[in-house]
Amino acid sequence: MNIYDIAEMAGVSIATVSRVVNGSSKVSEKTKNKVLKVIEEAGYTPNVFAQGLGLNTMHTIGILVPTISDLYMSSAVSYLEEGLHNIGYDCILSCSGYHATEKDSHLQMLLSKRIDALILVGSTYAGSEDKSHNTDYIRRASEEIPVFLLNGIIEGENIYCTASNDYQATFDATRRLIEDGRRRILFMTDSRSYSANQKKKGYIDALAAMGEKVDPDMEIFIKNDVDYVRKSFGQYDDLRYNAVLATDDAMAIGVLKYLTDRSVAVPKDISIIGYNNSSLCVCTTPELTSIDNKVKLVATQTIERLEEVLHGEKMVAGKNVVACELIERGTTAFSDMDPRR
Repeated sequence: MNIYDIAEMAGVSIATVSRVVNGSSKVSEKTKNKVLKVIEEAGYTPNVFAQGLGLNTMHTIGILVPTISDLYMSSAVSYLEEGLHNIGYDCILSCSGYHATEKDSHLQMLLSKRIDALILVGSTYAGSEDKSHNTDYIRRASEEIPVFLLNGIIEGENIYCTASNDYQATFDATRRLIEDGRRRILFMTDSRSYSANQKKKGYIDALAAMGEKVDPDMEIFIKNDVDYVRKSFGQYDDLRYNAVLATDDAMAIGVLKYLTDRSVAVPKDISIIGYNNSSLCVCTTPELTSIDNKVKLVATQTIERLEEVLHGEKMVAGKNVVACELIERGTTAFSDMDPRR
C-alpha cells in the first residue's frame, strides 16, 4: 500500500493525499475526511517521501559531516538533530571524509534524496588555505536548496553561515598568556581549514599586538591524537616554551600527559590551553583550561535561521558569528599572576 493506492481509492490526486497527511489547510473538510477514512480503512502509514509529493517539501534536512567520530562533530549533529525534530523535520546524515571528491559525491547523494535544505558541519567545507579544496560544489548546491554551514564562512547566494569567533578567542587567549608572563607560546594545530586559519591568525596578531616576536618555529602542525602527541612531543623541548595553545583539547591533553610523565609542573612551569571545551577537559589532572566555541549555540542558531529561511523570511543574514569563552581550569593560573615570571 502506497500513496498512489490511497489516491486512487479516494478518487483524488496524490498531491491531495500528501496535503492531508501533512495537515495542510488547502484541502476542504469533506475531501480531508474522505481521504482520512480511506487511510484508516487501508491501514496506511505514510512515509516521509510520500508526504513530500505534491507539496514540494520532504520535511527532511541533509546533514553532511566529515566524520562522526570527532567530539565536536558528534556534539553538533546531536544538537542539530534535536533542533530539527523540534520544528518538525527529519534528517539524513552522511559522513564525507575530508577529500574534495568525496565531499562532492556525498553532497550529490543527499541532494538526490530531495532534501529541503543542507547543513554542512565543520570548517573543512569552507575550503582550505592552499586552495586544494574549493567550494564551487557548495555554491552549485545552493542554486537548488538553502545551504547552512557550521563554523565556516562561504560567501554566496542562498548560503547561511554560523561560525564561532575563533580569531578573537585565540587572540584573547594568547594575550592573556603574555600578560601572565608566558612569552614562549607554542601554537598547535592539525588542520589548514577556515577555522584553523582563523585561530592561527588570532595567535599571530596577538603576539604582534603585545610586541612579541612571531617565531614560525613555535607554530606546530601535528596529528590530533592524545597518544601520538604524548609520545612525540619531546622533539619540541629545545623551543623552551612556557605555554601551549592547542586548537583541539586532544592535542592539549597529549602535551599535558607528556609533561606529567617528565614531572614538569603544570601550570607553574608551563600553562596549557585547549580548544572546544569537550568532556575530555575534566578527565585530566589537573583539569584542562579550554576555549568553549559554543557548539550548542552555533547549532541552535543554525536551526533558528534554517526555520526562518524555509518559512520564506527574506532578511536572514548570510553570516552569523558567535562569541567564544575561555573556561579556566587547572592548567592555567591567571589569577595567581607573578610579574617576575
